[in-house]
Amino acid sequence: MGTTPRIELDAPSPEAIDGRHIRALAFQAVRMDYLAEVAPGGGGRPALVVGGGRGLIATGLAGLGYRVTAVDPSPVATATARASHGRDGLPVTDLVADAEELPFGVSEFDLVYCADTFEVTGDLNGVLGQVARVLAPGGALVYDTVSRTALSRLVYLGAFQAVPMTRIMPPGRYAAARLRTPAEIADGLARHGLCNRDIREFKPRNPLNLVRAVRARRSGQISDEEIPPLVDFVLSPAVRPLVTYLGRAVKGGDRRARQSGASR
Repeated sequence: MGTTPRIELDAPSPEAIDGRHIRALAFQAVRMDYLAEVAPGGGGRPALVVGGGRGLIATGLAGLGYRVTAVDPSPVATATARASHGRDGLPVTDLVADAEELPFGVSEFDLVYCADTFEVTGDLNGVLGQVARVLAPGGALVYDTVSRTALSRLVYLGAFQAVPMTRIMPPGRYAAARLRTPAEIADGLARHGLCNRDIREFKPRNPLNLVRAVRARRSGQISDEEIPPLVDFVLSPAVRPLVTYLGRAVKGGDRRARQSGASR
């Protein structure tokens, strides 16, 4: 009989199941495809990653030409990101900080990316207020998060943190009250002067492959790095997101654009 794998977020040990990092690896390609479309050519402009984890999104933004600062509440994940970026000589500064209390001045960044944040924070309004404060006028917020639907509950509250054979997250990482629809996110953004301009669903090309990949990782048959090509997340525009979605908002947009950007 095999041993039950240890679930530990931001774990330095490769034996532990770090669902947060697994998710970041699986999402990386589709996140970068979206960024290359909506925020190409950084030209040395300042960008901030909120919820940077082990540094994948910051690496991608640096590759697009941005001068990147990344913050994350985990000292372990931040240390891993800092070592990786230093080794590769990338223009990235990695700091330990909470999304609800960003240690930056007003209008410091032209681009902010929020990852692994909206769906786990207990104070979304506070996070959005902080993002609006540090984002320059006309700057863009890019984010991804989890909608609140029957299917998203099944995946995030059930499969990812409750069902033994597919569990990759500790209990309580996700809660129904912290999963929000695109319309709810757009309303929250609007309260802080951020106009939602776009919503894109993204999902695994074949959902069964996601289940197979998670089970294979839990049993030690594959490594974290082997998961992305097996799952193969794809963007799916112009549909109501059933589970995960990407969005883009602009600081200082008008009401008409805000309403057209919200998928209700």
